[in-house]
Amino acid sequence: MQTLAQIPFFKDAPDVDFAKFDRRCGWKKYDEGEVIIDYEDDTSDVYFILTGEVRVLIRTASGKEVILAETRAGQYFGELAGIDGAPRTANVSALTRAELCIVPSSVFREILFTSRSCCDKVLRLLTMRVRELDARLAEHSIFDLKHRLYAELLRLSTPRAGHAGQRIVSPPPFHHVVAARIGCRREQVTRELSSLASEGVIEKSRGGLVVLKPQTLQSRIDHAMQDED
Repeated sequence: MQTLAQIPFFKDAPDVDFAKFDRRCGWKKYDEGEVIIDYEDDTSDVYFILTGEVRVLIRTASGKEVILAETRAGQYFGELAGIDGAPRTANVSALTRAELCIVPSSVFREILFTSRSCCDKVLRLLTMRVRELDARLAEHSIFDLKHRLYAELLRLSTPRAGHAGQRIVSPPPFHHVVAARIGCRREQVTRELSSLASEGVIEKSRGGLVVLKPQTLQSRIDHAMQDED
């Protein structure tokens, strides 16, 4: 039997009566490319990803779509509408075949009101997202294309195992996806990545895009910030 207890978010939550909530939730599979929620939908369910990956898009006032995040198994989305019931502000589509647990707003709110550990997790997530959005807003206001790209590479990358001081974006990002994340054209991303490769700052590998000198990117970002001051 499928149960909320199998979802990472609810682990270490002894104050949740899973038997009380399981029957009120649903489990659904989505095909690659299928829309899960769309802009201004009036649904308020919260989605927990069991398998697969989804992409979150936001739409600017001019109608341009910007990739906000790719969210993987073990994570969740839709919590804003789950809390306040307002129309959706983003589009979420399946990047791969995915299975999700769909938790109604009433269940999500009841869990948060009764579980200190779950409430704390949501508060921390919301705080992290606000900080990230603040950082992105500052980057778009202050940085030119190159420096927005440097910041995005650092944000997307993780430490490269066995190579001290290096980072890696794995799997390697599609150029049009990076362009959508930083608000430019694919050709501009391709040109800037080629320039970084010629400088020896990054290199392509079979497993991903390796940032050989992340300290160089960070130094350039810091200098750009100082120039604005």
